[in-house]
Amino acid sequence: MVTGHKKALQMLWKGTCSVFIREERLNPITKRTEFEEVPIYTDQPCKLSFATVKQTLENQNVAEVVQVTKLFISNEIDIPAGSKIRVTQNGKTADYEKSGEPAVYTNHQEITLELFKGWA
Repeated sequence: MVTGHKKALQMLWKGTCSVFIREERLNPITKRTEFEEVPIYTDQPCKLSFATVKQTLENQNVAEVVQVTKLFISNEIDIPAGSKIRVTQNGKTADYEKSGEPAVYTNHQEITLELFKGWA
């Protein structure tokens, strides 16, 4: 159910994302099990937010600058651990993966992302 607050919030979301998982498939020719990338959500409205954070790692005297990427998306979307999330915003497309549990709110959820490094 989309409330007035949720609809107003989603008007700010200028990006879209698709979520992919890997499923096992039996290759009919080779009879071998292979993995196939399968979309479970496509073209979902979303927004990417970027923040620069300075952090000092243990045993170091120098602060390291790290970019934190956060995905704002409907709280009705359940993104399984290990999924690939392809986000398009402002004419740029990049693949990410979820790096933690989502912060779920009344009208949306926020998910911290990392660049996709490959399937586990």
